[in-house]
Amino acid sequence: MKPIRILQVLTIMNRGGAETMVMNYYRNIDRTKVQFDFLLHRQERGAFDDEIESLGGKIHRLQSINFRNLSVYQKALDHFFENNPEYQIVHSHLNALSVFVLKSAKKHNVQTRIAHSHTSLYNLNLNPFSKKRHSLQFAFRFFVQNIFKLKVPAYSNHYYSCGDKAGIWLFGKKNKDKIKIINNAIDSDKFIYDPVKAAKIKEKLHSGEKLVIGHVGNFVPEKNHSFLLQVYKEIKNMKKDSVLILVGAGERKQFENTAIELNIENDVNFLGVRNDVPDILQAIDIFVFPSTNEGLPVTLIEAQASGLKIFASDEISKELDITGLINFVSLKQSPKYWAELILESTNYNRENTIDKIVEGNYDIKNNALMLQEFYNNQVN
Repeated sequence: MKPIRILQVLTIMNRGGAETMVMNYYRNIDRTKVQFDFLLHRQERGAFDDEIESLGGKIHRLQSINFRNLSVYQKALDHFFENNPEYQIVHSHLNALSVFVLKSAKKHNVQTRIAHSHTSLYNLNLNPFSKKRHSLQFAFRFFVQNIFKLKVPAYSNHYYSCGDKAGIWLFGKKNKDKIKIINNAIDSDKFIYDPVKAAKIKEKLHSGEKLVIGHVGNFVPEKNHSFLLQVYKEIKNMKKDSVLILVGAGERKQFENTAIELNIENDVNFLGVRNDVPDILQAIDIFVFPSTNEGLPVTLIEAQASGLKIFASDEISKELDITGLINFVSLKQSPKYWAELILESTNYNRENTIDKIVEGNYDIKNNALMLQEFYNNQVN
């Protein structure tokens, strides 16, 4: 008996939060029963493409969504579903832009149409006098997503979300009871803290006995890297023997320039895209995550599984703290305030938190089985 094939819809399979979550599930489902295929919106290959194909997945590609000519994109979607009638379950991770895929899927009688929310774009700051104002790029995305999200419930018949806040943002409070939380689950065994391993990785990263401040997240506006660099500048002023490690994809030139302006360029390591994040987390001492908007980032589950003390923006949903290791701090506070809090917390015992990850239902094994059973029940 052939496995049922699920169409996962994303932009590009690089190492972002939603993409990492999908891959965690993909690796852990029974692929003799359920197989993932991917509909992507970039022509270039992503970091996970080779692995997808090695696991038996097919990759279909469309052009990027172009708001100046949406009719062309909609026709391409219609053509895709007309020529691929085998997909009766479509699972879209495009947040509000899922509206286009799911509209076409409904038109072509796809029986199970899942919209999955991975973000919560509640806040926009365009105050020209604010150092924390958002870019015009972010503002455009904010307005587009908040307009198109209004139609998503009309074309989907299953509402998925990484957390309560992200779900209400995309589907509205009136649909709260219909939202199913799909945890950003991880393979927790990979993240267990090992002090011997941590010391070796620190040596490889040339951080030795230094205090290592770390962050994992792509270089997009909502991750707030400029603020993070300012926080580290204050940490450096108070503790010379420290270093900042930044892991993530995206355009980082402006942040490299910011590091130069702040005179910390020799102490900030831009590591780019990595396939060894569990190892990198071993080497980090304090994890800092000052995002302005988030859903429920898988990175913070991974950091907790590594036993890390975390300082995160209070814009992030409190449900994420399943270990007691997250300190939520307002972005209205100054970088110096953040730095002082962080340095007050460097002396802590880093412990194995795996039991708490499992108890919080963020270990991948049970979650993958649950999603697999859902998919199977849709076609049986």
